[in-house]
Amino acid sequence: MTTPSYRDRTVKPFTAVRLVAKRELNTRLRTKSFLIGTAVILVVFAGYFLLQATLLGDAGRSKIGLTGQATGISDQLKTVSQQLGKDVETVTITSPEEGRAQVESGDLDALLSGNVSDLQVLVKSDLDKQLHAALNSIAQQQVLNATLLEAGLDAPQVLNTINSATVKVTSITPEDPEKNQRLIIGVVMVFLLYMSITTYGTLVAQGVVEEKSSRVVEILLSTLRPWQLMLGKVIGLGLTGLIQLLILAGAGLAMATATGSLTVSGVAVSTVLWGLLWYILGFFLYATIFAGAGSLVSRQEDTQSVLTPVTMVLVIGFIVGVNLLLQSPDGQATTVLSLIPLLSPVLMPGRIAAGLAPGWQIALSIVLTLATVALFTWLGGRIYQNAVLRTGSRVKLKDALRNS
Repeated sequence: MTTPSYRDRTVKPFTAVRLVAKRELNTRLRTKSFLIGTAVILVVFAGYFLLQATLLGDAGRSKIGLTGQATGISDQLKTVSQQLGKDVETVTITSPEEGRAQVESGDLDALLSGNVSDLQVLVKSDLDKQLHAALNSIAQQQVLNATLLEAGLDAPQVLNTINSATVKVTSITPEDPEKNQRLIIGVVMVFLLYMSITTYGTLVAQGVVEEKSSRVVEILLSTLRPWQLMLGKVIGLGLTGLIQLLILAGAGLAMATATGSLTVSGVAVSTVLWGLLWYILGFFLYATIFAGAGSLVSRQEDTQSVLTPVTMVLVIGFIVGVNLLLQSPDGQATTVLSLIPLLSPVLMPGRIAAGLAPGWQIALSIVLTLATVALFTWLGGRIYQNAVLRTGSRVKLKDALRNS
């Protein structure tokens, strides 16, 4: 079945595209799946950040019980632990039996007893490494003080001399103190982009198949051109995904900052803005192909067979991208793959967030992606126009690419 004549169609192209986009946007935003899906993700975010804040707080704090002669090192233990980045709370325990019971119940992380030069530590399973290092430092310092006094030397002066002997380290490239947080933000953005592009790209294809199988498309094409219908559908669903991405990113930033999980808010905001740009590029890159692929079949059961090759590229890009970002974020393979248009929307935002993408690479990837978007839009539009009105068996790709 061929595409009908368009002579009697009086709707202006821009108006036609706008009306289709508005219809898709209004329909999708009001669906239960959109509202429930967004709410569920927000709840997961909230739970994750609260858990992260709790774990981080507990990881940096220890409650230590002191009994007997060990009570005399309370202040020294706090000072040394603080120098090692450990927050220690000390409490005096009247008897070893009481302390043991509190260690077993988890009220105490450790119980110290004995004299300073021969400290005894009781823990439930294992001793925190930083706390272990602090206790070793205190015990060694006490032994050293006693040895120096026996030798008739001024212990404080000798210790000052020892402590002043340090190794001077010079870095060619100073370490970025925000590197880890940048990397985490980048990986999160990669995940959100992958999920958004995959979810809403698939919805484009499913919408095309639904309209084709119900023959609604024939009614729509009596007043619209195929490319207008396809472009309106892509824009409408793209805006839906963009709104959800904005909600999730904004809420995620607010939760992360409020719980103390995130301190580099400027980097996070910049990452979100870059992520939105790459979402738009990535969605248009894939959505037109999803629409074209969907137009090749007439039943929802056959949709997955035509979408699999497209989604596989996204899946591979996501898996490879996340692994490369975590293992070798500044490696050559990561750089090269992030410049390939089909993978740029997934990889480049992560590299930008990590601060590893120079300006020329960002500009080059955007130019290459825009060129590929133009090519895929033309190909997808051609396939859609030639296949959307053909019902029955699956349309072969080579037939869809031929002129009507």
